[in-house]
Amino acid sequence: MSEQSTDLVVVGAGPGGYAAAFLAADLGIGVTLVDEAPNPGGVCLYRGCMPSKALLHVAKVIDEAKHAEAWGVRFEDPTLDLPALRTWKDGVVDRLTGGLGQLSKQRKVTYAQGRAAIADPHTLVVRGTDEEQTIRFDHAILATGSRPSIPGALALDSDRVMDSTRALELPDVPARLLVVGGGYIGLELGTAYAALGSRVTVVEMTDGLLPGADRDLVTPVAKRLATLAEAVWLETTVARMEIAGEGVAVTLEGKAAEHSGQVFDRVLVAVGRRPNSAIDGLETTRVQVDARGFVEVDAQRRTAEPSIFAIGDLVGEPMLAHKASHEGRLAVEVIHGSKALFEPLAIPAVVFTDPEVAWCGLTETEAKAAGRPVKIAKFPWGASGRAVTLDRIDGLTKLLVDPESEQIIGVGVVGAGAGELIAEGVLAIEMGATASDLKMTIHPHPTLSETLMESAEVFFAQSTHYRGKAR
Repeated sequence: MSEQSTDLVVVGAGPGGYAAAFLAADLGIGVTLVDEAPNPGGVCLYRGCMPSKALLHVAKVIDEAKHAEAWGVRFEDPTLDLPALRTWKDGVVDRLTGGLGQLSKQRKVTYAQGRAAIADPHTLVVRGTDEEQTIRFDHAILATGSRPSIPGALALDSDRVMDSTRALELPDVPARLLVVGGGYIGLELGTAYAALGSRVTVVEMTDGLLPGADRDLVTPVAKRLATLAEAVWLETTVARMEIAGEGVAVTLEGKAAEHSGQVFDRVLVAVGRRPNSAIDGLETTRVQVDARGFVEVDAQRRTAEPSIFAIGDLVGEPMLAHKASHEGRLAVEVIHGSKALFEPLAIPAVVFTDPEVAWCGLTETEAKAAGRPVKIAKFPWGASGRAVTLDRIDGLTKLLVDPESEQIIGVGVVGAGAGELIAEGVLAIEMGATASDLKMTIHPHPTLSETLMESAEVFFAQSTHYRGKAR
């Protein structure tokens, strides 16, 4: 068993963990990064964000090829080479994780591959494939992330039932795929498989897709999905699943119960994620875990054990990679002596469906629930010249504005590239920008970014291309 000492040990090399380790190294803090994978990247790069976006890009290309005839361009029907697609997807992952490995070496971050166990508040044991090493540390950051959650009723012992990780491995393109869960993971992967050739059915227990998202933003996605999916069953749950020949038969409860007994080639269960808080030896510290499995932290991301911090999916919603990265960097700054607090005014959320959905700050649903008065200005993309040239007028840009101060307190976008546009909304909220500030900011023409400016013009009933008014 080897031994080493370090200023900081980071457990988990996902977007939160490697961001923390890299900043620590940049600040001159001795840091060891621990993970079971051969390179940094975590779930996001290996089994989540990046491979799913690679598949969604392919899905978009297939969809555009099918619709190009309306623009005067004719292609042969796309054919799918599944092994080549897997190779390309895996190549994307290898390139990104390999690049992070190089950045880690350039920063002289010590990388320990293996499973971490806590021995005491200042000692970690890392069990690798060939050796075991003890790491003594001044501070630790736990960044172990989360994993797919599969309720007991859906935990059928069959490779025909997939979680998101398995679905991204592309075992095949099933003729019929049932997606259990109408949240962002289910819809992203469901639409990707639909584009690849599966007949997809989505079942969601609530009365709408993307629960928690603004209904104005969800409507275009629901309309689009209705053309892509074989069926969408709302207010319905899967009560039971069983193997039926070469497929899976499902028993349904709720509005679509009449469809019980249908057989699907594969089932994707995408009903949420749970934190990886079952860290070996955590009980030897004062770290507290709540009833949902999240590690409890303060505004500096410090746990009840003064030497140990925790970040990312491990500490609660929203379970987003960019939130984890921000928390990781914040924790390092605190360890370095800063009095910084985690207090963002807006954390952007993006759903990479087609069309994309993105929002930040307050939503209309949240404003109503809190009884907070807001003025709402919306700009439909049918009035956007750039959206028309792209043949993608199924979009909307929406602002929530404080009626007294006229500060922007919420932004929502649905449409092609919404995820790229939302950052301007985040900056507007963080900087305390008013509707007038956004209206007076010159945007390039013709672009989709103009829809943010014109939404602000709608607030003042002065939009050049749309006669709508705020409400």
